[in-house]
Amino acid sequence: MNEALLNQLDFARASTLAAAKDVTEQEADIVPEGFANSIRWNLGHIYTVHEQFAFATAGEKPHLPEGFEAWFATGTKPADWTSKAPALSELIELLEGQIKRIRDTFQGRMDQSSAHPVTIGPLTLQTIGEFLSFSLFHEGMHTQTIKAYKKLIRK
Repeated sequence: MNEALLNQLDFARASTLAAAKDVTEQEADIVPEGFANSIRWNLGHIYTVHEQFAFATAGEKPHLPEGFEAWFATGTKPADWTSKAPALSELIELLEGQIKRIRDTFQGRMDQSSAHPVTIGPLTLQTIGEFLSFSLFHEGMHTQTIKAYKKLIRK
């Protein structure tokens, strides 16, 4: 199960990066009417949540560049940003390297209890594998949002 979950993380990340591949800096900042966030926010949010859910909950040090929590944590939105968010190239570079760091850090540790269990609705995440599995769902949701935003802003 360990390798299967890591392979699914590879697949999900490849899908996210493919969705972001042809997005311009200008497109990345458009917030479609009726929505609160942009493609840039969704990419940064995927990265930030993986750092929190994979590393921080396991008691490992997350790699969150300065400003990431203010820009990309749950509940944030570009309309509230008071400083310039990272370039798409920086976000993509971070996303490309993140899954390898997860693989290197957590290979063989999926059943290890989390240092910080979290309850989300009726679901309690208690092991590293449970957090990574939930992160797959989370990333897929935001990747689909990126794809939908691209269609909305390019019509």
